[in-house]
Amino acid sequence: QVHLEESGGGSVQPGGSLTLSCVISRPTAGQHTMGWTRQVAGKERDGVACLGADDSISYADSVKGRFTISKDNVKNILYLQMNDLRPEERAMYYCAAVRARQCGTLPYNYWGQGTQVTVSS
Repeated sequence: QVHLEESGGGSVQPGGSLTLSCVISRPTAGQHTMGWTRQVAGKERDGVACLGADDSISYADSVKGRFTISKDNVKNILYLQMNDLRPEERAMYYCAAVRARQCGTLPYNYWGQGTQVTVSS
């Protein structure tokens, strides 16, 4: 079992930055693929960034060059650095995990409760 708890959401102006954190209840290095997803109200949840257990990284096309996923394997914290945020990126952001080697091979089956990000002027 893996418990995830996100923090770091908030309200920023367009072009602003936020860093989300996800505390992971136990070590997952080498075993679990971790990711960030987001859900706009009334829409499906979409993948944003993924960090595979093999250390491979992938991003949604819309965030490439602006978002960075990383993980501190000592503290067991997953991060999402978000720069140049856009109004349409207002959403609930979720941390997720699955016991898999690579991104995209299995659906996430562990989820945090989410943290809200608002981008508006």
